[in-house]
Amino acid sequence: MPFIETEDIQRGEHIHLHYQDCGEGRPVILIHGWPLSHRMWENQIQDIVDAGFRCIAYDRRGFGDSDRPWNNYEYNALAQDLRTLIEKLNLHDCILVGFSMGGGEVVRYLSKFGDDRVSKAVLISSIIPIVKKTGDNPDGVPEDKLNEIMDSLKTKRVTFLAEFGKQFYNYSDYKEEVSEEQLQYDWSIAAAASPRATIQTAKAWANTDFRQELQRITVPTLIVHGDADQIVPIETSSAQSSKVIKNNQYVVIKDGPHGLFLTHKEKLNTVLLNFLKQ
Repeated sequence: MPFIETEDIQRGEHIHLHYQDCGEGRPVILIHGWPLSHRMWENQIQDIVDAGFRCIAYDRRGFGDSDRPWNNYEYNALAQDLRTLIEKLNLHDCILVGFSMGGGEVVRYLSKFGDDRVSKAVLISSIIPIVKKTGDNPDGVPEDKLNEIMDSLKTKRVTFLAEFGKQFYNYSDYKEEVSEEQLQYDWSIAAAASPRATIQTAKAWANTDFRQELQRITVPTLIVHGDADQIVPIETSSAQSSKVIKNNQYVVIKDGPHGLFLTHKEKLNTVLLNFLKQ
C-alpha cells in the first residue's frame, strides 16, 4: 500500500497520504469528494488507464487510509498535500480532476502554486465557487442550514451520513443504478473516516469563497454538473463557475444527481475521456 509523506508546516508533523497509482502515460490525478475516499473513483480508474493515461487517486488527510491529524483541514493545507504528492512522484503535465469538495483543492492549488506542472483541470459536481448564502450570493445555502449539518455531524454523525448517502444519488429516482449494497458500502467508507476530519473539512467547503481565485485559472477546464444535484445545486456552483473561468467547457448532465460518477458513469466517462484526449 503506497504512501507519500507530507509535512504539516504549522505543527511540524509528518502526515502519510495513501494513494493508488495505475497505468502509464500522462498523469491524471483524481481528488475525491466529501465524505468518501479514493474508492469512489472505481468506475473511472479502469477507463482512464485503458485510454492510455497514468491514473493516481489519493485519500485526503483524515479519510480512507491516510493519516488523521487533529488540525489543519483548511484548503491551504489540502492544496499543499496535493503539491507534495505531485512533487514527490515527480509528475508533470498533470490533469487535476476534483469532485465536489475536491474542486476546491483544484482551484486553490492552481491559484497558490500555478500551472507549472498542471496542463488541464476538471471540476465535477463541484462546490466551486461558493457554498454559503451571503449578501452577494443570495442563492447559496443559508448559514442556519450549514449549522444544522455541523450539529448533526457532532451529535449523530453515522445516522446523518446514511441519509446524506441517499440524497447524494437522488436514491428514490435511481434505485436500479444504486443498490442498497452500494449505499452501505459508501456509508462504511464515510463512517470510518475521522470524525474530526469530517467536521473540519465540512467547515472548509462551507465557508471558503473561491470567487476571486477563479479568475486566476488559465488552463483548459472541463466543468461537469448534473441539473438534478440536491447536494450542490447547479445554479449556485458550476453555472457560476462557467461564467468566470476563462477557458472552459461546460457540460450539464440532464437529471444527473450529485453522485453522477455512479448513476451516469458512462456519460461522465465519455465526456471526461474526450477532454483528457484533446
